[in-house]
Amino acid sequence: MLRKILFILVFSLSLGGLSAQDIIFKRVSQPIEIDGEIDEAWNLADSAYNWMQYFPFDSALAVNQSVAKVLFDDKNIYVLGILYSNNQDRKYVTPSLRRDFRGAANDNFTVIFDTFQDRTNAFTFGINPFGVRREGLVANGGTGESSFSLDWDNVWKGEAKQYNGYWVAEMAIPLNSLRFNEGQKEWNINFYRIDSESAERSTWAPISRNFTLFNLAVLRVAQWEEPTKKSGKNLSFIPYISGNSSKNFENKTDAVTGFNAGFDIKYGITPGLNLDLTVNPDFSQVEVDQQVTNLDRFEIFFPERRQFFLENADLFSNYGNRGTRPFFSRRIGVSRDESTGQNIQSPIPFGARISGKANDNLRVGILSMQVSDDQAASLPSYNYSMVSLQQKVFTRSNISAFLVNKQTFQSREKYADSLYNAWDRTFGVDYNLASANNRINGKFFYHQNINQVAKDSAFAMGVELEYNVPKWSLEMRSQSVGSNYAPEVGFVRRTDIRQLAMTYRRSFFPSSGGVQRHGPGFDFDMVGNNTYGFLDWDVNLLYDINWKSSARFSLRARRQYTYLFRGFDPSGSDGLALPANTEYTNNLIIARYSSDERKIISFNLGTRSGEYFNGTRINLEGSVQWRYQPLGFTSIDFEFNRIRLPRPYSDSNLFLIGPRFDFTFSKQLFWTTFVQYNSQIDNVNINSRLQWRFAPVSDIFLVYTDNYLAEMNPDGFIEFGSSKSRAIVFKMTYWLNL
Repeated sequence: MLRKILFILVFSLSLGGLSAQDIIFKRVSQPIEIDGEIDEAWNLADSAYNWMQYFPFDSALAVNQSVAKVLFDDKNIYVLGILYSNNQDRKYVTPSLRRDFRGAANDNFTVIFDTFQDRTNAFTFGINPFGVRREGLVANGGTGESSFSLDWDNVWKGEAKQYNGYWVAEMAIPLNSLRFNEGQKEWNINFYRIDSESAERSTWAPISRNFTLFNLAVLRVAQWEEPTKKSGKNLSFIPYISGNSSKNFENKTDAVTGFNAGFDIKYGITPGLNLDLTVNPDFSQVEVDQQVTNLDRFEIFFPERRQFFLENADLFSNYGNRGTRPFFSRRIGVSRDESTGQNIQSPIPFGARISGKANDNLRVGILSMQVSDDQAASLPSYNYSMVSLQQKVFTRSNISAFLVNKQTFQSREKYADSLYNAWDRTFGVDYNLASANNRINGKFFYHQNINQVAKDSAFAMGVELEYNVPKWSLEMRSQSVGSNYAPEVGFVRRTDIRQLAMTYRRSFFPSSGGVQRHGPGFDFDMVGNNTYGFLDWDVNLLYDINWKSSARFSLRARRQYTYLFRGFDPSGSDGLALPANTEYTNNLIIARYSSDERKIISFNLGTRSGEYFNGTRINLEGSVQWRYQPLGFTSIDFEFNRIRLPRPYSDSNLFLIGPRFDFTFSKQLFWTTFVQYNSQIDNVNINSRLQWRFAPVSDIFLVYTDNYLAEMNPDGFIEFGSSKSRAIVFKMTYWLNL
């Protein structure tokens, strides 16, 4: 009966037009039981109805309609979602029962809160029909996929239940888990839904399909029946204990065992500003990096995975661009063993961070981490600190300024001159442009690096501009990086360059058939300097196709030029290097196809094949995934490169194979095993992690890691040699709200 009544309500309201509607947070006197059932208290709540389709079209009401409701009391915000389907007996899609699921083919209901109404930063909470939860942060206005992160964790309740023809999502979100000001009368809000049956994505506040589903420029207003109040102290204590045993067989050293303990503290200084303290943090539960075949002349970027550095990460890490970052948190206490692909961590005795909103228009980030000395590597103890200020200007833009400082207070006498550097500092300013309608986005930045040895050309500057409307988009990027710009806490792929790039895309949206969008494009990228002239350039003809099923295809026909200013072995096999001061012009094809992710078996395939320096390269890479929901999935990542170069240079066949087994026995017990064989370094890595979430955001981890010498025999089988290194780690963390 309830379902029929709500359907009639949605239908009748739709006849009245599609005018914008707000929603009101109404107070309830008693806490609501979170069980996925619609209690009588929800009759008092205001509703969000008339949901609009976002995908495959964005100009009509959603086929499978939804209703969202909101309430609050002194402790919590309550959110209800009723999500309908035209199929009474349908089955829903989830990759597993693991928290923080993601993917355009997975059923879910999500709410977005822009608590400061700056349309720049927001909190998200989501749940799927199996009751699996996720929470995350949106930064930079939600202008790109990288602006949405699920790395933020907090304690909240959520349940879901499936019924004939619909499912119900119910949430209780503690007010003290959010950042906001007291006395607010309004927040910005939106709800969205992904429906696997029809591959439909829908939102309450309409969003143009050329923007992201979590775009913040179009949020609607949520009015508070009473002004917001502080809901008690916001203090969390998160202790841990860990033990480990490891052995390096290559060095023939004795096994090393250890015990460790430490804690994190999270404290809300104000409703908008948070203090994080960490004492002797341990990141042993972090998964290994996914290995790559390294055919690049420059450093490869591996993302940060440690939880402490991820909350409010945009305040610290979004300066510059992806290839020219003045601050990269992986430089703090972690290095990479290139022979195994494993992370090597240095002890961090203490760290602190203050981040959040100082007032409605100013965000503040202050970070300081102390890293112990490394006697084996002859490195002194360093302090890594950063101050970041972000001032909102106009409707959605901001000006950000920062200072990064790396400094040791230990004397030079104990350390090698080549490794000792007393201090290194980088400072700069970014202007982040975001128009009110989100059509224009961009960035302007200037950064300067200084240390004890005064050098010229220690700067980086750049500009990015993007104009995006449904039928076409234009993006332009330019940067100049000085020859001595080398921030020790940053990530800089190339120095002494000037770069100019542009991408244009045209989109067509068929009104019938299985294709949702298709269209051509053109782009170019040019890199050079005063010494050599052009170093690299490429020109590309593009074509993209997106299907309504969520399958995607992209094609890029490229002509590229490379000037080698130093010797380089393109075979990736430590063979004879091509000489410096030689140049190469190549033609190649780059393509990728991703299948319908809603299927039990899905896959993606890519290639980058054609002429390669003075030879040829045939490349095939991708992954295949088999989902046995809701218990998990098995996947295999693979990459093959067949490189043929004229004599006396080396040929090579490079293999990278990575099976992954992910079992979620329940919402609390997970087991993941990741095996990676990399023929380039003759290594097989096994990383197996058992995780028991025995309480909210509280876990016990048991992690086993092994590295074997391995090579592929002429018959195509991997032959294991002796073990290089082995480790086992136990860790327990407990999240306690005080």
